[in-house]
Amino acid sequence: MKAVVQRVISASVEVEGRTVSAIGPGLLVLVGVHDLDTDSDADYICRKVLNMRLFPNEKTGKSWDQSVMQKNYEVLLVSQFTLYGILKGNKPDFHVAMAPDRAKSLYASLVERFQRSYKADAVKDGVFGAMMKVNLVNDGPVTLQLESPQSSRNSNDATAEVERTMNGE
Repeated sequence: MKAVVQRVISASVEVEGRTVSAIGPGLLVLVGVHDLDTDSDADYICRKVLNMRLFPNEKTGKSWDQSVMQKNYEVLLVSQFTLYGILKGNKPDFHVAMAPDRAKSLYASLVERFQRSYKADAVKDGVFGAMMKVNLVNDGPVTLQLESPQSSRNSNDATAEVERTMNGE
């Protein structure tokens, strides 16, 4: 499972011209699900994102000192299968991304994990599989990438396989 984590002043998701979710200060998290991901990958992403120390501590003056939970900020999760896109020439290939029917339930369980691990009303999400417009005001900007250990191995293997195929091996 991959996550692109952005520290934001605000973020929102629109579907068909209607805002479906919005947050104030916190984290916008774009999430890609690998074909071989399991609940343990979701656990890892949830734990790491909620505990990332990406916010300053005004009391001590330390820059990278507090998590989204310590600041009592919000999290907006957005599913994004294109995080597992691999270019074959100039065309993206998404064969390592989990199929939508399976990914939908794993993504839903990830959202539930975030809500249980933090607080339900502080965790929002987009609409799985919808064409979404994601609006954000970056804070910093601060953007980090995170990948669960199992997915990282699988993704590297898949990329190597595509490269071997393109090289005629």
